[in-house]
Amino acid sequence: MEPIARMLKGNRRTVSFLFATAVVALFVGDELASPVIFQYLRSDSPYAEVEAVQEDATPMHVPATLDLPSQRTLSLNLGGGNCKWQPPVYAVPNDIDFYKTVIAGFPSGDKRMIFIQMEALTGWPAKDEWDFEHIGMSNHPFIKANYPHHEGIWGWGDAADQVVMMVRNIRRSMVEYHDILWDIGYAKTWEDASLFLDNLYSERPPISDFLAWRDERVLDEAHWYGWFIDYYMEDGLLRDIFTHKTTTKEHWDMLMMPTVYTRAELDYDLVVGADTVVEDAYDPHCATVTEGCAPVAVISAENLRDYSRGKAETALIGNVLKRNSKMGDHVIEDETWDCIWSELIENGKGLKTVYDRPGFVESDYKFSAEMLEEMIHELDRLITKYGASPWDAMTTANKLVSLLTEHRELAQDELDDVLAGRRVLTEKDFLGPKERERRRKLTSDTANQKGEKDYSQYFFDMDQKLLEIRRVEMRKNLHQKRKEAEEAARQRDPRSVPEE
Repeated sequence: MEPIARMLKGNRRTVSFLFATAVVALFVGDELASPVIFQYLRSDSPYAEVEAVQEDATPMHVPATLDLPSQRTLSLNLGGGNCKWQPPVYAVPNDIDFYKTVIAGFPSGDKRMIFIQMEALTGWPAKDEWDFEHIGMSNHPFIKANYPHHEGIWGWGDAADQVVMMVRNIRRSMVEYHDILWDIGYAKTWEDASLFLDNLYSERPPISDFLAWRDERVLDEAHWYGWFIDYYMEDGLLRDIFTHKTTTKEHWDMLMMPTVYTRAELDYDLVVGADTVVEDAYDPHCATVTEGCAPVAVISAENLRDYSRGKAETALIGNVLKRNSKMGDHVIEDETWDCIWSELIENGKGLKTVYDRPGFVESDYKFSAEMLEEMIHELDRLITKYGASPWDAMTTANKLVSLLTEHRELAQDELDDVLAGRRVLTEKDFLGPKERERRRKLTSDTANQKGEKDYSQYFFDMDQKLLEIRRVEMRKNLHQKRKEAEEAARQRDPRSVPEE
């Protein structure tokens, strides 16, 4: 009996030890994603330098089974295809050799849709191109970029290894591009924009602001949209924005400074010459990317949101990250990818996105026939180009053509509605310069017949002045926010902000 009693007592100790171990494992597995808990476990992390709460943390041994790659597996994969979303570990160690991905796309809110997928699949965070430029270099594996668009900058140096290109419906891109600018107060600098980041997607801008901005920018931005796609598909080949002809490095450098030169000063024939034979030249930045600027995949944020195609798009992102083991080793098992999609899209986990903007009704944003025709013209050019040889043998080009064809059909349907009068435009809707001039003449002729004056230009000019007044007010508010932020920083640490 005594041996049996000792055996039972030993079993009870074993069970108690296993139970305690399981409790610790569950706690650690659930909480490691938190930067605070992460720092208590890893006191030598760079994040500890900026988190005062960590100063008294006690160093703690972390077994090999809880090393960095395993932490994300413990946090997310619950087995059997189930998962639990956790935010990424924002403190990125410098000693991990990642295979880094640029998420490039025309300005809109959809690159965020893609990088939050990457963050959920790996547990590592993304960083904006401007943050690399102004805050400094870091080891973030995902880089969000608008470059070479004038809203972007090549701020990440030679850190990138591959590029994925986000392609969004051209019409919706124009709306989202403006609305994000409105969110950040039409800021002109990184410092100003950073003060408004909490405003992103929090409310719907006044339609009047959108329309006034559109009158200034939309016809040109339609060309920037196609030019952006050409840049990446052709691995950084230098082209003019408006003629799409190959151009010189001198002209390219001028195009990169659109706030310095007017469109007239950037005219291709003026700078390059109509009859000049231009040899192909490439953006030297692309030579710093391991695989060049040509995208290894074309990704659609609209597909991600689609309940029939979304999971396949998440799988595409996961497979892109697994192309190289330096990143692939950090990707959660593919059995959980469908669950990751559900957590982000169906359950709304993660950062706010463009789809969280309250009060947004797409039909409220109207475009004239002139504008829609310009969009369709640009889409036709791209579809024809990338649907032909040698592009038609490339998976990325085929995906691009498929997406653009869908977008063109939507634009054509809207144009048909406008031309048929099924979608009626008022004087307050975006009309474009040609349509405005046509209506101005009609109004003027009618007024002359009745002996009345034409005030249409007066009210148009007033709209522009009111928009500028609103922008000035936003800049004043921004300046006040900056002063308050500096004062708060000075209160925390008098040495942190120099006195004026």
